Amino acid sequence: MEQQDFSAKDSLQLIESMISKAQNRFNENGHLYLLWGWVILVCSITSFISVYFFGNFKNLMYVWMLTIPTVIYQMIYLSRVKKSTTVRTYTDEIIGFVWLVFVIMGFLVGIIIGRSGQPQLFNPLILMLYGMPTFLSGVILKFSALRIGAISCWILALVSVFIPYQFSFLLLAVAVIITWIVPGYLLRSRFQKQH
Repeated sequence: MEQQDFSAKDSLQLIESMISKAQNRFNENGHLYLLWGWVILVCSITSFISVYFFGNFKNLMYVWMLTIPTVIYQMIYLSRVKKSTTVRTYTDEIIGFVWLVFVIMGFLVGIIIGRSGQPQLFNPLILMLYGMPTFLSGVILKFSALRIGAISCWILALVSVFIPYQFSFLLLAVAVIITWIVPGYLLRSRFQKQH
């Protein structure tokens, strides 16, 4: 086995890295929860207005195209955060994978619903999916507001099956307020207190 020569600085960085990972310190500032919460809230309310008041179902996809620049912004933001972060904790890594699974599942649901010709099922399924990464993030971060928000999503998903399609957009708006916007502000406050 080859022996490596570590400088004192390298040794201290290694020790600090190990301690930081062991401490599992809190790094979630709520920024992406707020970003996505507000974007989805605007898209949901605009969709409801479009469908309920104008009967316009065909142009809904244009409203939701607002998510494309949001994805681009998120990628740039995460890239910058990754570059500026000296230590990435296990919590950060796990939460990253949880949200990656959510994105993949959301994409698959979109394709499946698009092919099935039953768009009225999209919002209930998305509400159900919103709950999964939010609940797991709440468990991982030991943050009850996220768990409560996730449970609310699941309840709203069930309710949305029993109401007219256009009102499911309002449930989506309520869900992102409870699930992402309120917890996002709470996470931001918690982060600022710890830093």
